Amino acid sequence: MAMFVSEPIFCFIMIRNLSEKSIDYVYKTPVLQQTAYWSKVKSRLGIESLALNFKVRSNSVVNIPDYENAYHDSDLLILLQRVDSYSCIAYIPYGPEVEPTDELTGPFLEELSEQLRSYLPANCIFIRYDLLWKSLWDEETPGNHLQELRVNIGTNLWNLRKARTNILPSSTIFLNLRNDSSTLLSGMKPKTRYNINLSERRGVDIRSAGIESIEIWYELYKETAVRNSFYLHSIEYFEAILTVKANDTASPAYVTLLIAEHEGTPLAAMFLVVSGIRATYLYGASSNIMRSLMAPYALQWYAINYSKKMGCTEYDLFGISPTDNTSHPLHGLYRFKNGFGGEIYRTLGCWDYPINNELYEYYTVMEMQMQGFHDSGSV
Repeated sequence: MAMFVSEPIFCFIMIRNLSEKSIDYVYKTPVLQQTAYWSKVKSRLGIESLALNFKVRSNSVVNIPDYENAYHDSDLLILLQRVDSYSCIAYIPYGPEVEPTDELTGPFLEELSEQLRSYLPANCIFIRYDLLWKSLWDEETPGNHLQELRVNIGTNLWNLRKARTNILPSSTIFLNLRNDSSTLLSGMKPKTRYNINLSERRGVDIRSAGIESIEIWYELYKETAVRNSFYLHSIEYFEAILTVKANDTASPAYVTLLIAEHEGTPLAAMFLVVSGIRATYLYGASSNIMRSLMAPYALQWYAINYSKKMGCTEYDLFGISPTDNTSHPLHGLYRFKNGFGGEIYRTLGCWDYPINNELYEYYTVMEMQMQGFHDSGSV
């Protein structure tokens, strides 16, 4: 990896001992996008990745049980996304997982970014953090300028920029699978419970499938993409998700394709991924026919119970609109997923740390005019 010759001088306080390591030793985590498995999926699709260990000062971060040790061990998976034949972006999906206290959000990202410089290619334009950290705001998030003012407080360079678009979902719903099935059902909206029962009464069956059923999935997925006007991934992307194995690494994942059918006709399907204690509803699709059978409801309920049997304690419904705003493109997902109960979780979304400011400004203009580098499959 090439090293930059000119770097600002910093006194690093929170983060130390940054060092590169093998992808196979990325720590086990419920965050799918920070696993060795996810790195191998991306590698299959031609995207390079980089893994690093680091230590963070324990009293700088949240969710550390105690401060018995002054520093907490953590790691980071970085995807090196190519923009063109000359430049790349260091994209960090849902990382770093370790989360600083609110007042240290900006200083932590600045310190980490400056330490990452020497590990990134010389043609890297910027670092993009797709943060899973809890949002600093309630339901109403202010405009980008006000967000930047808040996050850059305490930094030296005021170099953190709110990305114009988020890549991974910035709002989701988590179900607590420690609850028994009766408690989960009672936490759902009445209409959701009704639709689950209706679908089961009308004979919708669920089966677990493998790569042999990828064409069934893709036909349903194409119908859904056209119906909802969202970006269409290639079938190779889904083949990679379903077939890549990372069982010989420290952070594998278990993937299954679930299909809902009525008398042999596929009506809905989903990718269920288990990583650590968490099951994630990564992708879903449904047919335009026989929608009155409510197959997606039966499918989701099956997946929830399947995840409990797998030993998961969390279920991530993965992606909703931030609020119940009917004009938001993800409002339909909000309405459907919110019916299953659980807790809404909002994140800070994507934040950029420019390294080459001139190229960064050019890229952000172009990003608004194209689908973006992440459309090669970041979610």
